[in-house]
Amino acid sequence: MNNIEISGGILRKKQKVVIYGPEGIGKSTLAAHFPNPLFIDTEGSTGNLDVNRFKNKPTSWSMLINYIEYIKQNPNVCETLVIDTMDWAERLCIEDVLNTHGKKGIEDFGYGNGYVYVAEEVGRFLNLLQELIDKDICHVVLNCHAQLKKFEQPDEAGAYDRYELKLGKKTGSQTAPLVKEWADMILFCNYETYAVATDKDGKKFKAQGGQRVMYTTHHPCWDAKNRAGLPPKLSLDYSEIANVIEGTSPAASAPAPTVTAPPKTENAPSVQPTQIWGQSSAPVSENQESPKPESIDLSDFEDIIGEGEPDIPPNIPKPLQDLMKTNSVSEKEIRFAVSKKGYFPERMPISDYPPDFINGVLIGAWPQVFAMIKDNRDLPF
Repeated sequence: MNNIEISGGILRKKQKVVIYGPEGIGKSTLAAHFPNPLFIDTEGSTGNLDVNRFKNKPTSWSMLINYIEYIKQNPNVCETLVIDTMDWAERLCIEDVLNTHGKKGIEDFGYGNGYVYVAEEVGRFLNLLQELIDKDICHVVLNCHAQLKKFEQPDEAGAYDRYELKLGKKTGSQTAPLVKEWADMILFCNYETYAVATDKDGKKFKAQGGQRVMYTTHHPCWDAKNRAGLPPKLSLDYSEIANVIEGTSPAASAPAPTVTAPPKTENAPSVQPTQIWGQSSAPVSENQESPKPESIDLSDFEDIIGEGEPDIPPNIPKPLQDLMKTNSVSEKEIRFAVSKKGYFPERMPISDYPPDFINGVLIGAWPQVFAMIKDNRDLPF
């Protein structure tokens, strides 16, 4: 009990910002004005922006995690990490969950449990981003598209439309709250329009305006928040929030708690995940969780931006190609590691591996695969 300390005052820290709005409103352009940004372009839409980005857009959830690990171990590479966009990153997450559990669709789990697995994985991902904040490495910006949904409050008679984070039709009820709770600031960007009467009786109207604005506080028609006392509406310009991001004005912000993923449903159906690297080929039991990759050492990557790429056959699936290029891994190294684990003969080309093995093992458990490849490189022969 003698080690307990109490502190007071305002805690200044890196900011966690969610920027969302309709397509083309200027979310990426706004994020590009944050201090020294580095983009993870999940949808390949930042080509017209003069920004730093990872050369290869992530084509798998494992590749996206690799990029975050790289920033953790190279803290001077940027001052702001921008994931553009989070809803496209969620697609990679869903694909990873399907591959891990050997399912073809998220509804195949039954009872909504596929969405629970996705929410758990997104929760772990947000905790990984939280480590960048806790280590004072960089700001984190999550860009996201908006979707217009019908909303009806239990205590109200009528329903109305409101803008929400576009994180899936059903997953929005689980992953969207995690993202909103995690963020220090949620900015809703939209076009400000107003109706003008076109007749003397005031019965006919037309829309005018169209100025781009961002909303910083909650409204019945959208989600937004900030912890710095910003005005409810600002022009869509980085200078409006620069003092908060760059710390030139106080912004009281309590440390964010670790994200807690929703509990698993007790009546979850039995699932049979595909083989996981390092496990026996026996099916995983109903109550046994699939092992999650540990933090890996990326300090010996030749260049994560894409130089020094090995010669990779074009008939290998692109998500695996991208992981191989990112980590400078050759086909020969994968074939040797696979044969050493007893899965397939070393002479068997990767293109002849079953798709379930490529997606569920080589891609789904890439950190473990790559760790073994690095160990093989150290063998004295």
